[in-house]
Amino acid sequence: MAKKKKEQQTFLSVFINGLLVENPTFVLMLGMCPTLGITTQAMNGVGMGLATTFVLVFSNLFISLLRHIIPDKVRIPSYIVIIASFVTLIDLTMQAFLPDLRAALGTYIPLITVNCIIFARAESYAAKNPPLLSIADGLGMGLGFTCSITLLSMVRELFGSGTIFGLQMMPEGYQTMAIMNQVPGGFITLGLMMILVNAIRMIIQKNGRKEAVA
Repeated sequence: MAKKKKEQQTFLSVFINGLLVENPTFVLMLGMCPTLGITTQAMNGVGMGLATTFVLVFSNLFISLLRHIIPDKVRIPSYIVIIASFVTLIDLTMQAFLPDLRAALGTYIPLITVNCIIFARAESYAAKNPPLLSIADGLGMGLGFTCSITLLSMVRELFGSGTIFGLQMMPEGYQTMAIMNQVPGGFITLGLMMILVNAIRMIIQKNGRKEAVA
């Protein structure tokens, strides 16, 4: 019973680590190309994030299951084959059921294959840990990425188009900020959000240390 409880706590801690503590966008600064390239519309952020989460979870699972079988000398090519297989699956699924979203995301969906978030988790975590924890890591990292780019997309869409998820949010006559639909606007918004998120993290960590001492 105690062992099962410990495993559950470990699963939860690994999940929270990816979601908050080591958020791939705001903390580790991974996957910057799609983060800056497709985040002009909130729906793009959701679609890209969930597609990446799917690939992360299942590639982590399979790499973990095969970690004792894959020879060390060919581990990188093996990871590429596994990751590319799931990227192809999600790409074909989106083309069949979400063609407009797939067209909006363009080449960024196939490029998930070489996304540094996927490779980082495969090499540093899935290849060294059991399947259940690897799933937790992929899910946490994936949803952390999804939340980050969706939030970034919402801010850019709001100020760049006056809408969020296509719904008009700004009053009539609002002058849109064209820079928000360009890469410089993405850099500016990402930088400001990183400052805010990391300031909050530092406050939480500081309060946690004070409670631990007390």
